[in-house]
Amino acid sequence: MVLKLHGFPVSPCTARVEACLHEKTLDFEFVPVDILALENKQPSFLAKNPFGQIPAFEDGDITLFESRAITAYVAEKFKGTGYDLIRHENLKEGALVKVWIEVESQQYHPAICPIVYEFFGKPVVGCKPDQTLIDASLEKLEKVLDVYETRLSSNKYLAGDFYSLADLHHFSYTFYFMKTPWSSLINDRPHVKAWWEDISARPASVKVAEGMNFGEVEIK
Repeated sequence: MVLKLHGFPVSPCTARVEACLHEKTLDFEFVPVDILALENKQPSFLAKNPFGQIPAFEDGDITLFESRAITAYVAEKFKGTGYDLIRHENLKEGALVKVWIEVESQQYHPAICPIVYEFFGKPVVGCKPDQTLIDASLEKLEKVLDVYETRLSSNKYLAGDFYSLADLHHFSYTFYFMKTPWSSLINDRPHVKAWWEDISARPASVKVAEGMNFGEVEIK
């Protein structure tokens, strides 16, 4: 059965799923969705994700959307293939992976996402970035990164001394953030910087990054 990922390479959420699939060494078909042409709002795509957002994922008779739900499914179904992203044989370690997955979703993402969108996304569609929103988000992100610096001072990765889905979920938005004028928020925190350099150098991350170029497209 062919796995299919419907999305756009520059989309951080699409890249999140791609990285997971590569970590699991899985073969899959990438189905491009032209969001500028609003293909994601057409009936054929809405049948896969009624909210009209990318990515969508197909595995036989199951169709999923929401990137974190997709990565969780892939990591669980293919736990015996490629790199173990969920520590399925260790209950304690697996629980910590889940905790830091939630931290990314509830703390890190809400702070970093507006910065990336305002700085990169808005100019692509001819809009001026909202610097007030960027500044407020940077303040939030600094506080989150202070917690990360403390955590990573005693752990190589977020859930422990092992790479996991919790770390992977940070890759795509941080990749773009490091191309903004505020990358010092990462670089000035030595343990966070070391962590970022580690996770961004993984073969799966490097492979996905090859397609993460904005050009004239909008990110979602």
